[in-house]
Amino acid sequence: MKNYIEETYANVQLQEGSRIIEQLLVECYIRRGISTKELARKILLPVPVATAIKKELIKTGVLTQDRGVHCTRKGIAYIENELGYGGLDRTLYGKLMANKTDWRTELADILSILTELLHMRPQVNVQIDQSKCTPETSLRRALLCLREHALIGKQILCVGDDDLVSVSLGFLLKRLFPNTRNQRAMISVIDIDERFLQYIRDIARKEQLPITCHNIDLRQPLPKKLCGQYDCFFTDPPYTLQGMSLFISRGISALKKEKGLPIFLSFAHKSPDFTLALQREFVGMGLSIREIISHFNEYEGAQMIGNRGQMIVLKTTELTSPDITATFEDMLYTGEVKRTLRTYQCKLCSESIIVGVEGEFFTIEELKNQGCPVCESNIFALIDKKHMG
Repeated sequence: MKNYIEETYANVQLQEGSRIIEQLLVECYIRRGISTKELARKILLPVPVATAIKKELIKTGVLTQDRGVHCTRKGIAYIENELGYGGLDRTLYGKLMANKTDWRTELADILSILTELLHMRPQVNVQIDQSKCTPETSLRRALLCLREHALIGKQILCVGDDDLVSVSLGFLLKRLFPNTRNQRAMISVIDIDERFLQYIRDIARKEQLPITCHNIDLRQPLPKKLCGQYDCFFTDPPYTLQGMSLFISRGISALKKEKGLPIFLSFAHKSPDFTLALQREFVGMGLSIREIISHFNEYEGAQMIGNRGQMIVLKTTELTSPDITATFEDMLYTGEVKRTLRTYQCKLCSESIIVGVEGEFFTIEELKNQGCPVCESNIFALIDKKHMG
């Protein structure tokens, strides 16, 4: 079948990328007879831009205008067979997308199952910064994926998954597609902890969830078979600048080379200086911030972060590329960072700066925010590290 989205994108060059055309088509499929003005509002585009896309899709024969915008038979077949919406419970989908009812009530059965499964998951390993999010948080992340149009028919990656987001995504898909044979989305998990991977595999096998697990050390580049394959990814990395940058970089390597793809980053609320360094990392990787949702994540017993964390939704751009492509040799986890004395070299002027408890700067974030004492550059390379007693 023809790719009507790419054909339309070729004729209407959009800064938002081709995914916005898919969203427009799906809105017409779900809300038959929708007005152009409402369509523009739903996909966050100016009315003239939405109108231009609509006209191109009418030319291809997948849309028609008659007391609102409708999908033709050709359009319905394309959306159901190619985009993966065939067999969708449209009533449930409409409720979840529009927040018409409390999702906890609507998905009470899933939440009950998740509560038991998350209670039985392996104990966290604090040495690698694992922590337990609540069942509500895990399912809330899956719902966010749905509302960002990154779930149905998509390839989804979890970069680390001690929170069982993959399982929440799988159960949500089962509810949305009562006949699982019609469901086309696939979920992958990469993690270094084989305990969690095996636990997820066992659940996926028993519940027939579309999940595949890979035991991978993110300090090493991803295998080629995982690169350039995914439509979005989730990650809840170590709450260090280095940890965030590594996990996001590996996730970017796994994404398709398209702009407008979402990245769901769970991270602790941090100081203004740390947040500035965080945003510099985003800019350096060519990512834009779509949304920041404070107190989105809730954790069990995570007193150090007040049991709450933020959800940062990022989007890829034409400039998106991983910051780390080679083997990662810096400190990664919170405990490692606090016990080391590291020497960084400015990439612009080669000045060496000591970072750590006895250094000129306590953290790499502080150094990046202030810049090199000689040339004010904020790009550094780790050249030495010493473990403190």
